[in-house]
Amino acid sequence: MKYLKAQNVLPEELVEIIQKYVDGEFIYIPRKNGEQKLWGEKSGARRSLKERNTQIYGQYKDGISISELSKVYYLSEQSIRRIISQETRSFSSSLHNHL
Repeated sequence: MKYLKAQNVLPEELVEIIQKYVDGEFIYIPRKNGEQKLWGEKSGARRSLKERNTQIYGQYKDGISISELSKVYYLSEQSIRRIISQETRSFSSSLHNHL
């Protein structure tokens, strides 16, 4: 999220009204309902992690141990187990949706 100067995007009258409440302070203005983005959507981090997790699950299904996956991806064994569990549930629910 980047900061915008209020005087560059808001009418002068509105800036003056806001200054009565928060003069010289930072203020966060949330997105309109229905227009919020989930964490990582804008940067692509969410997609990258999903791809990584799918890859981890596939390698696990191919027989690579949790211990080895932990070393390869620099994650704790607990994190690898959590990813495998989430991917298993995701795969199961998508399978049920296609039936």
